Amino acid sequence: MEKDISISESTLTACDMLSSERYRAFVENIEDGVYELDIHGNFLYFNDSLCRIFGYPREAIQFQNFANFMDEEHAKQGFDAFTRLYQTGQGISDLIWKITKKDGKISIIELSANLITNKAGEKIGFRGIARDITDKFNAREALKKSERRFRTLLDFVPYPLVVFTLDGHVSYLNPAFTENFGWTLAELEGKTIPYVPPDLEEETSENIKKLFKERIIRRQETRRLTKDGRVLDVSFRATVYSETEDAPSGELVILRDITQEKRIARNNEALLRISMALPKYPDLQELLDFISDEIKRLIGTEGALVILLDEEKNELFFKSAAHDDSATERRMKEVSFPANKGVAGKVIRTGKPCIVADTSKDANFYSGVDAQVGFRTRNMLDVPLKSKDRIIGVLCAINKKSGTFDRTDVELLNMFAGTVDLSIENARFSEKLKEAYNEVTSLNRAKDRVINHLSHELRTPLSILGASLSILTKRLSSLPRETWGPTIERAQRNLDRILEMQYEVEDIMRDRHFETRHLVSWLLDECADELESLFAEEVGEGRVVEKVRSRIDEIFGETESPSQDIFLDQFVHKIFEQIKPLFSHRQVDIITRFEQTPAIKMPIDPLQKVVVGLIKNAIENTPDESKIEISVRKRGRGVELMVHDYGVGITADNQNRIFEGFFTTQETMDYSSKRPYDFNAGGKGADLLRMKIFSERHNFKIHMTSSRCPHIPLDRDICPGKISKCTFCKKNEDCHRSGGTTFSVYFPVSSEEGRVTEEKYFPSG
Repeated sequence: MEKDISISESTLTACDMLSSERYRAFVENIEDGVYELDIHGNFLYFNDSLCRIFGYPREAIQFQNFANFMDEEHAKQGFDAFTRLYQTGQGISDLIWKITKKDGKISIIELSANLITNKAGEKIGFRGIARDITDKFNAREALKKSERRFRTLLDFVPYPLVVFTLDGHVSYLNPAFTENFGWTLAELEGKTIPYVPPDLEEETSENIKKLFKERIIRRQETRRLTKDGRVLDVSFRATVYSETEDAPSGELVILRDITQEKRIARNNEALLRISMALPKYPDLQELLDFISDEIKRLIGTEGALVILLDEEKNELFFKSAAHDDSATERRMKEVSFPANKGVAGKVIRTGKPCIVADTSKDANFYSGVDAQVGFRTRNMLDVPLKSKDRIIGVLCAINKKSGTFDRTDVELLNMFAGTVDLSIENARFSEKLKEAYNEVTSLNRAKDRVINHLSHELRTPLSILGASLSILTKRLSSLPRETWGPTIERAQRNLDRILEMQYEVEDIMRDRHFETRHLVSWLLDECADELESLFAEEVGEGRVVEKVRSRIDEIFGETESPSQDIFLDQFVHKIFEQIKPLFSHRQVDIITRFEQTPAIKMPIDPLQKVVVGLIKNAIENTPDESKIEISVRKRGRGVELMVHDYGVGITADNQNRIFEGFFTTQETMDYSSKRPYDFNAGGKGADLLRMKIFSERHNFKIHMTSSRCPHIPLDRDICPGKISKCTFCKKNEDCHRSGGTTFSVYFPVSSEEGRVTEEKYFPSG
């Protein structure tokens, strides 16, 4: 870098003066570069340190303008600085130059400069010091970049973060803090944060002491205030940081808003507890009272309601209520109003939740309810109660105690509604079932009274009819039998059927204790002499009263025999042989297998009715040319009687009701009164109910399985009554495979002490 510069004599003289030995010795021994410039900015003097700092030899710098060693931008900045110095006379410092050395490297130079005047006070140049601060500058720039990166990082931290000085003043807070708490850095920098609740000031002081002692707090939960006065549940971590190794520089605190998290946890815990508790309230009213109490507690309101929809009346009614005031609560339970009114009516129509922040400004609010209850509703939240595809009511929370209703409350109450709606519907069904059951029970009691009354009323006239038929038979015996015999037999057969029905009813009703017999006996005891005189006068017979009393005992007295040990194989065989002549006219093959069995213990009379009834039922439901299997065998610790017929079978619907009593498997219009043991003789329907009652009374089990013939699937379909007449059967085996019914009766064996042994019964396939 060379220029042809014309050096005046005065300039050379000045240079000689500056180059005096004493001045040179001083400036050459310092590390910083020393320079002097003329008024135009040309280098007149500089020491060797300046040459080293600039990276040029002395001859390349001497008399050169300072602008030649820097870029245009920095040259302009330097010119402006020296111009201000020239104009103001005020020295400059910390002027930063970026120069390009001879080897092309960039160095950062820090300059200071002062104005030089001569003895006459004339401004003749500039004198200053140059210092190479490249390393320091680069370190400073790196620090600035690092600070920018660090601040950017802190700005993007999703949790509120605060940097405090040691005396607790804010030096930095990130945008997340502003988002959560409301204050900005501009508002709080250099100040303390007023976010500690008054009741937690002592706790906060203790935490600060703990922080400086242990230098870190890993995690702790507390509460903090927001700028708008809300209280947040927060967790925080804190640490003391140091910029040097000697002493702490400040505190770094990271906070996290866990208000929603804790609220959800509390709500989930409450919903779980409620779900576990719901089965404890099968009664509808108790369930709804529990629900309204839980809503009030969970949402934090003055009151809560369960409002149900009466679809028949098109009304909404407060089925349950909970309120801080018990008197208001009682009045709430008496309220009903049209389903098209109020916020609840809107929720019913739309199926969507509704928040009313101010009832005085809501057109849907129905003030008539408040008027009935004597209560003021300020705000409310309603959500629908749904059951499948219909709305059955509304859950309502009224007058929130703290804050206003928000989406979190809506979500919570919606979840609550989804948890309890099925239980409410089930409880409503249960209540209706109980009402129906009570009504049926009442009707059943009335039916029992009617049946029992008719049974007793029939006994005396039937006995008289039987006696009359006997007398008539004797009176007609002198006439040819063919003229009156069939009529008398027909009358006797149907009379026997009515008597048998009466006996079955008596067995079924045996547990009902009526006082008819005792009343008549008392009347006889009281009027014996009078009756004896009356009968003697009319018929001239003696001991009439005793005969009448004997007859009453026969009609009204208990006839069931006491329990005794019975060998079932022998008993069934004997019964079978006794009744065999009664179905000798039927072409049914009956196969018997009677294994030797231990004794059972029960009365003979009901056992005989069970055995005869099962065999008779099988024969009457089996067509001619088919077969029946009767077996007795030891099974487990008991004895089993099995009667299996290859007959028409019972339809699935009838199988469910076969033991209900007075229920026949034939259509009513198909019913006929044939001789006993005839095919489709038309049973009275009470036989199996009587057996079921005997089983419960005498501790045995009866079980039935059946399959209906597929060719006559309905009750109104008729079997021809003989296999050879069936168009669907080519041979007897075809009928055997088509249908049939099996009755299994299991009797516990008699123990040595005469007690009946308990045995769980598993019916054989």
